[in-house]
Amino acid sequence: MDSYVLTEMTWPEVEDALKTVKMAIIPVGAHEQHGPHMNESCDAVLATSMAQRLAKVLHPQVMVTPTVNMGISPHHLNFPGTISLRPETLLALLRDMVTSLQRHGIDRVLFLNGHGGNQATLGMACATFAQELGVECYYAKTTAAAKSAMKEHIHSTLYGHSCEREVSEAYYLAPHLVRPERLEKGDIVAGGRWEGLRPGNPIQGFYRYEEMTRNGCIGDATQASYEIGKAIVEEALEGLAAAVRELIAEPRAAAQPRERALTS
Repeated sequence: MDSYVLTEMTWPEVEDALKTVKMAIIPVGAHEQHGPHMNESCDAVLATSMAQRLAKVLHPQVMVTPTVNMGISPHHLNFPGTISLRPETLLALLRDMVTSLQRHGIDRVLFLNGHGGNQATLGMACATFAQELGVECYYAKTTAAAKSAMKEHIHSTLYGHSCEREVSEAYYLAPHLVRPERLEKGDIVAGGRWEGLRPGNPIQGFYRYEEMTRNGCIGDATQASYEIGKAIVEEALEGLAAAVRELIAEPRAAAQPRERALTS
């Protein structure tokens, strides 16, 4: 066995693996529209693939759990097919997963996230679970560590959803997600209120995706390639693996009692 993936293991195999496992990786995705050229399962599939590749690199110290296939996607709901969870629903699901893992002796968890809309909820989950459950809890976007590859290969001012970056990742990790014959640039709605609410602005807030793009895409998916995907994914995996190794090499942080944590 070159990696530990819970969905592919029996309980005796898990029992044996727990002798070396120091962290669980929980892939978290979404089920939402990705324009005319990507399957709606994109974020969940890419998060799963990244988690499983990371598990091979870090074997036998990590274990991949089942994927959370839906996430926080209300901004996509006016496109057919999107299914969105409420933040409290995702928090409750993750709490139950973490509590179950803790029962088996795993008290370090990494939420490996394939969808930007989940980030705020995952930050809340980590802060809450660390205080209330006494676990070490972390979260990361799947390709956040690929800064050099992004700078070299991604040239759109606005990108991040069904764009040259995401389609390239899919070409490398899960090509069945892509309809190559239907690739489109983002059909951007210029001058909308969304422009003042994007990250980097003094004020941020909720807007629906159709306010920004008519076809559900941003960036330029026609520029995507397998080679770009490989560069992004491999740099991201290297960075993630280094960060996880550093975390699990440290002694387990002492958990504070809940009362003390809440009053500190």
